[in-house]
Amino acid sequence: MVARRSVALVTRDPSLYHELAGLLRDRRWPTVSLFPGDRIPESVAIVLTSPAEAPSIAHSNVIAVSEGIDRRALGAAVEHALGPSSAEEEIVVGIDPGPRPGYAILAGASVIGQGNLDSPEAAGVFAKHLRHRFETRRVVFRVGTGDPPARNRIVNALLAHQRTVELVDEQGTTPRGRRRPRDAAAAREIARGRGLVVREPIPESYTPGEIANLQRLSREGSDGRVTISRTSAHRVLRGEITLAEAVIETIERNPAYRGPRPPGPPRESL
Repeated sequence: MVARRSVALVTRDPSLYHELAGLLRDRRWPTVSLFPGDRIPESVAIVLTSPAEAPSIAHSNVIAVSEGIDRRALGAAVEHALGPSSAEEEIVVGIDPGPRPGYAILAGASVIGQGNLDSPEAAGVFAKHLRHRFETRRVVFRVGTGDPPARNRIVNALLAHQRTVELVDEQGTTPRGRRRPRDAAAAREIARGRGLVVREPIPESYTPGEIANLQRLSREGSDGRVTISRTSAHRVLRGEITLAEAVIETIERNPAYRGPRPPGPPRESL
């Protein structure tokens, strides 16, 4: 029997078709568009249609989509229907590098999880968690090439846990918008890409531009009061401390950065 792995959009309602077609296209779910009465292929796992047309559709998994339906709930239902057809199906994890890396977990065409990690090093703990969650499946991590310092820390954390890692050119994967939602969207595109396998840890190597950029950020974040040292910048890039902690340490080590001292008590007149 052929595994049911696609979505059928079955409607004559142009408004509903336009709305659902956009959702299906954004999620990149395999889709067929049909009219009520058309033969539904065996590969179809779920049918989306209007409440008025649903009774005429002969399929075991029909969702009548009414106006104002919760898109998240609908997406979860479709993802469940398109779930892995085999316990051995490969799991692909896309990671968008950054201070709080975005991630997306894909099983076939379905996105089964996404979010943000607390730090680049958290990728190692994340990999350990997924190894227990998907014990019988091969898990591949695809990491975007952006933000080299964070990228290298992510790759090395994954390799330390003996994970399969690929580097994917992420040019054009980050959509416009606020950072958090973009992280997950970019991670999905990275997961769907193809990259070069990384077999050895990436040695620390920070460019003068990366150091200068952190020093610039330290000045901006302290209203021009503080420029962290190159040594502190290296520690930030290695993930030993945050930029905010580096600024605080610099202020504490250098009295001149603490601002003018408050005036002492007035002297008694003679």
